[in-house]
Amino acid sequence: MASFSSSSAIIISAIRGAILLVALIVFLGNIMMWIIMPTDTYYNKWLLHIITATNSTFFEIQGPIMLNFTFPILFIAVLGCVYLHLGKMKAARVTAPSKIDRNPRFLKKPMIVKGLGIVTVTELTLLVLFIALCVWYFADYMRHWLKQVPFLSSTKHDEVWQSKLDRVALVAGVTGNLCLTFLFYPVTRGSSILPMIGLTSEKSIKYHIWLGNISMALFTVHGFLYLVYWTITSRLSQTLKWYDHYVSNIAGEISLLCGLAMWVTTYPKIRRNMFELFLYTHYLYVFFIVFFIWHVGIGFACIMLPGFYLFVIDRYLRFLQSRQRVRLVSARVLPCDTIELNFSKTRGLDYNPTSTIFVNIPAISKLQWHPFTITSNNNTEPEILSVIIKCEGIWTKNLHQLVISPSVDHLQVSVEGPYGPTSTNFLRHDMVVMISGGSGITPFISIIKEIIFVSSTLKSKTPKIALISVFKNSSHLSILDLILPNSTSNNNNNHPDNFDLQIEAYVTRERGQPKEKISSTRTVFFKPNASDLPISPTLGPNSWLWLGAIISSSFVIFLLLLGIFTQYVIYPIDKKGKVGYSYTKKASMNMFLVCFSIAIAASGAFLWNKKKNLADEDSKQIQDNTEEYSTAKISDDVELESLPIRSVNKSVNVQYGQRPNLKRILSGIEERSVGVLVSGPKTMRRDVAAICSAELADNLHYESISFTW
Repeated sequence: MASFSSSSAIIISAIRGAILLVALIVFLGNIMMWIIMPTDTYYNKWLLHIITATNSTFFEIQGPIMLNFTFPILFIAVLGCVYLHLGKMKAARVTAPSKIDRNPRFLKKPMIVKGLGIVTVTELTLLVLFIALCVWYFADYMRHWLKQVPFLSSTKHDEVWQSKLDRVALVAGVTGNLCLTFLFYPVTRGSSILPMIGLTSEKSIKYHIWLGNISMALFTVHGFLYLVYWTITSRLSQTLKWYDHYVSNIAGEISLLCGLAMWVTTYPKIRRNMFELFLYTHYLYVFFIVFFIWHVGIGFACIMLPGFYLFVIDRYLRFLQSRQRVRLVSARVLPCDTIELNFSKTRGLDYNPTSTIFVNIPAISKLQWHPFTITSNNNTEPEILSVIIKCEGIWTKNLHQLVISPSVDHLQVSVEGPYGPTSTNFLRHDMVVMISGGSGITPFISIIKEIIFVSSTLKSKTPKIALISVFKNSSHLSILDLILPNSTSNNNNNHPDNFDLQIEAYVTRERGQPKEKISSTRTVFFKPNASDLPISPTLGPNSWLWLGAIISSSFVIFLLLLGIFTQYVIYPIDKKGKVGYSYTKKASMNMFLVCFSIAIAASGAFLWNKKKNLADEDSKQIQDNTEEYSTAKISDDVELESLPIRSVNKSVNVQYGQRPNLKRILSGIEERSVGVLVSGPKTMRRDVAAICSAELADNLHYESISFTW
């Protein structure tokens, strides 16, 4: 049986390797199209041959553009779904954690770059290459379109420098479209492309920020220069033009205003201090994209279509999941203004450590969704999903008031997710050092629980664990009790002999252990509601295959509907008249067909899996889950004065009135491979990154797992 599993894993690995190779070749081909696109070779040779070879009354000029730019990326996304499904199969067959790091260490070595924060060599290299692509794109388009200046100057009766200004403004907008093409990939939470290269959506947020800043800078230059051009040439009336068979200026201006509103509210101080303003303003992305497509026309918009297409699929699936209320079993209120929410979940819902889930509570806000790291373990707690929430902002403080209110016995909750890594690599290290500040400890709880599970079920050696946590006061030490599952239980499996855990807790604002007793914990149980269901996988256990089916089938439906519409509505009008079919109507119809096709395919897959989940649901699960989980929780009358230390008294050391000397601690570790995970304030992450980037720190492997907007 072991040899069968081993041979199966080898075959799966070979197939996955082949899929990665094919995806890489297709992606490089797509990048080559971007590089060649501004050149005379493309316009004078390639484009003519492509149009001739793909000329069709079903798609017209839109067909070649989708073939060159849309289809390759969607094909890679489908390949990614198969790749990730095979990875899930392999994980189910392989029991021992891999000790092999397939990526050279220098590629992931952290660097601190002003304006960018903490980046790796790989990230910095790719950013430089992307900027080089943008520069090439801008420069070669300028060379190409500056040839038109004499003709434009004579026909429009402009000065030569004015015509050049017109061309510069145009090229700035075209280059902005290049950045816009990649803008939506990082924020596609259920992406099948990001995990292929070892990324998650939360880790890719910074790429979205970089791309958004570059895009909006270029679009702002584009709009500003055109305003200057129209002003100096006495054509300011152009700002009010909506050409039905050319570029719509009003649509572009509205799109730019929406983009500027989103861009301004991303300023760090505004985002942190007025998060609701930032959040609600970002919903303008819908209007930004719609008016952008009306501005440039659907043909040119198809260049950026694949990223947005995948985002719309993901967004619609999230919408379907969020319509269902989930079952909140209990809430555990800790004395440090922290709440642990415990949801019921189906056994078919799998997730890895450091995964996140987005929570919405309509009683507080119907529009706000907040991400929280999952602290429960998928293996040891198969029917419970837990998150820890630190009550610091307005939303979390309102939640705290609801939970402790005696009049509240049920809360309506919706969730999106979980989202997280498809695999973890911390088990390959000889030692794992986790450094946290405040509520940053939450991702490490799930990691420690996973290592406990592996060490108690597998015979392979697990890494040593050192947890360095920094808290403001003693009450926050109660969070440490959530690390070891069922700490009041006598089950030795929860504390395996080969499990090496050392906790160093630092309380910075107190000089010693407080004399007064810390208030007791409180566990609040909520009444079950028949309409509330356990959290289940949106697309079932084979979610990646279903996602691949949705991507491919929705695009086929879109092509069929578009072909019929073009053949029998657009083509007859284009053939008869010189004016042709309205650009605005064509773009509107394309947007409608995209949304309709995605809704049909995604709704069918979602409803099929929902029906199957309901069929597998046990009618007594509500009562069983509540009873089982209540016995595993600490009763309300237990004092937390020394409970965290008593639960892990063999591994915890509390130090008061000081901060950890991270440089001394990390430099003193002698193990060959040390995973250094940090979750906390920006200054803490930067300090740890600086230590791990030193020349003598070859054994330190840095990773930041903080979720930041």
